[in-house]
Amino acid sequence: MAESRKPIPIYTTSGDTGGYISYPYLYNQIGDWIGWVTSINQVYSVYGRYVGWINTDNRILRRRADDFQKPDKTPPSAPPRFLPPAVVPLPPLMAELKYETVDVLEDMPELMPRLDDFAVRDDDFE
Repeated sequence: MAESRKPIPIYTTSGDTGGYISYPYLYNQIGDWIGWVTSINQVYSVYGRYVGWINTDNRILRRRADDFQKPDKTPPSAPPRFLPPAVVPLPPLMAELKYETVDVLEDMPELMPRLDDFAVRDDDFE
């Protein structure tokens, strides 16, 4: 039987709850699956595209000029249904980001679509 773990909240730079990690799955604030996290805190979308990394204050970050040279990965099987917690701890004090780093959930949320969202993939145009 799988061990039940408490979900880890993911925050945005403005202090909002942007989602949750129930390792290895990543969910948005309403409980929809939007990606997964590797053992070295690299974040991928549900389509296997590299998104960024999780830093020490639980934000999903990426370099502003990242050119997507990381190879796609095969997503894990679809997760079980996730119900977000009703109460979330207050966010930690956030360190200021350098210009070349962006908060994905705040500035580039389109990189983390839900599995059932329309998403244009490169092979759709071939």
